[in-house]
Amino acid sequence: MDYCSYCSELEEGNHHRVYHDQHYGFPIADDNELFGRLILEINQAGLSWDLMLKKQDNFRAAFDNFDIETISRYDEKKVAQLLMDSGIIRNKLKIRSVIHNAQVIVSFKEDVGSFKNWLDQHHPLSKEQWTKLFKKTFKFTGGEIVNEFLMSTGYLKGAHREDCPVFKHILKNKPQWAQENI
Repeated sequence: MDYCSYCSELEEGNHHRVYHDQHYGFPIADDNELFGRLILEINQAGLSWDLMLKKQDNFRAAFDNFDIETISRYDEKKVAQLLMDSGIIRNKLKIRSVIHNAQVIVSFKEDVGSFKNWLDQHHPLSKEQWTKLFKKTFKFTGGEIVNEFLMSTGYLKGAHREDCPVFKHILKNKPQWAQENI
């Protein structure tokens, strides 16, 4: 069963239904929110998306509301604190990759203005091209992480079936450049 069918059978307030109907495949303009989605995708690796949706508020709190500038300055004391936080995934490699990736995104701000601008400047690419670019640029970004991150933020198509009501809503409200990617 695909995600659209699965979510359509869930109650209105279910976290999967809310994510599907209000977030999945929708473009994100705010850099911190884009980065927050990447943080969740990185931490989902080897685990379930259900767990990430249940813990997303914990991640937001633990990682300073996904503030890229703040995360880029995390030190060893903060890493130790995060490793003790049972509300998130306590994986040292994932935590360190988030910090490294925040530092990379801070450098984008100097070069291209923002994380979103960096993504927009590379759009459109194939999944394989995106994966190669992300692996060259970031840490802990394999093919599935890159695919889900880009689908969930509207840079790659496949988030929704064409007969899904959310598909039509996103298509109506997406910028012209992104309409072919849902």
